[in-house]
Amino acid sequence: MIRNAFTVGAWTMGSRLLGFARDILIAALLGAGPAADAFFVALRLPNLFRRLFGEGAFSAAFIPAYTGTLSHDGEAPARRLAEDVTAIMVVFLFGLMVLGMLFMPYVLDVLAPGFRAEPAKFALAVHLSRITFPYLWLICLCALFAGVLNARGHFAAAAAAPILFNVCIIGTLFVLHDRGERVPEALAYGVALSGIVQFGLLGRALVRAGAPLRLRWPRLTPGAMVVIRRIGPGLIGAGVTQLNLTVDTIIASLLPNGTVSVLYYADRVNQLPLGVIGAAVGTVLLPSLSRHFRRNETAAARVTLNRALEFAVLLTLPAAVALGAIGLPIMRTLFAHGAYSDADAMRSAAALAAYAFGLPAFVLVKLFAPGFFARGDTKTPVKVGLAAVALNLGLNLALMHPLQQVGIALSTSIAAWFNVAMLAVLLRRHGDFSPDARLVGRVVRIALASVAMAGILILLRETALMRLPEAVALGVLIMFGMVGFGGIGLAIGAFRLDELRATLRRPAKLDPAAQAG
Repeated sequence: MIRNAFTVGAWTMGSRLLGFARDILIAALLGAGPAADAFFVALRLPNLFRRLFGEGAFSAAFIPAYTGTLSHDGEAPARRLAEDVTAIMVVFLFGLMVLGMLFMPYVLDVLAPGFRAEPAKFALAVHLSRITFPYLWLICLCALFAGVLNARGHFAAAAAAPILFNVCIIGTLFVLHDRGERVPEALAYGVALSGIVQFGLLGRALVRAGAPLRLRWPRLTPGAMVVIRRIGPGLIGAGVTQLNLTVDTIIASLLPNGTVSVLYYADRVNQLPLGVIGAAVGTVLLPSLSRHFRRNETAAARVTLNRALEFAVLLTLPAAVALGAIGLPIMRTLFAHGAYSDADAMRSAAALAAYAFGLPAFVLVKLFAPGFFARGDTKTPVKVGLAAVALNLGLNLALMHPLQQVGIALSTSIAAWFNVAMLAVLLRRHGDFSPDARLVGRVVRIALASVAMAGILILLRETALMRLPEAVALGVLIMFGMVGFGGIGLAIGAFRLDELRATLRRPAKLDPAAQAG
């Protein structure tokens, strides 16, 4: 499982790094002003659907059903289930896309109510949203293709597809911007184009995996209805983090110009470890747990979840501590160029520290939620998720004015920790989660090594080192942080190199059904 997670994580890392190149260009050309706010709101809605379906609700509903059918009934019934669900999604999502484009002004009244006070900014956001909105139709179908591939043990193509999102945006920006198109419009067209390209890539990957899907006339078969009934609850259960970030956007639209943008840039940095670690481990964990539960292997499922948690904490906790300690050098080095000012970098760095506080929780939610979804339980994560969203909204309203963008980010982090705590307690009560001695001991040691690393970074941050060029100083900080955490972690037993090497050498063991195709 962890070996497959490294595969997904490597592709995701490539996508995130390319995403930084994209965001550096956007920051230099648009800064953190009204035009940037309008584009990021236009990007938020299709991106929300991508993350909810690609990393959340659809995967949670479809993968256990498809994996169970493939393991128990065989190839033909599993393919028929995928084709039935595809046909229903094609029709439903197309209708949703048309309605969204027609009623976009009213959609933005909900997503960014503060924009109405500035007619030019609101009109630009509506225009850009209508360009980007078709992306959600294609990307949700891509999520289905990715679910089939992941359930069959083919993780690379689905993990690589987001790279094309960034390639298309950067390419369209250069081509259209050089021809006189405005930067926001060029970016929006890049989003729409990326949906087409990703759809083509994953469709071809299905053919190569021996699992091509034909478009059938929509039929509400029993298997398809099981998936559809689970999607609705899963939208909240698996997508609480994304729903909370959407609440952040709504509240930020009510604050001064640039607040949406500085939160976006802070979240982009926070998303690097969140996407690479959380999405990667969560992606490979769900099929693994589904197979264990299908065979009534509860003990094996608990061990699998413990090792996944250990691996996630090992990579996430030091990342969160580092982002909090050196957030300002990171934001200055990456984005403080062109239209993006040093003051914008300072605002983003403060928000980044608040987001980093919740980073381990954002990742752990992606690991605890599959423990429920693998058994077909979507109701429990929904109830907890609704409580977390309500908590986030209440904290946002209380903190938005005294703490501005920091209050918004901090509210999301607190809500994430609440979500994790409740899921862990309930999963343990059901007997599907029992932290073993190794997990508890490793987490304590990882925390101690992370605190020691933070001390090293803070001391170095205050020395003459910061008189070096920003990129050089940041590189030195990162190097010392990695060496410090690695050395201290090895010394106190937070991790062992021989275990990591053995994991990477060991061939991935998949069920015959998972290896089919």
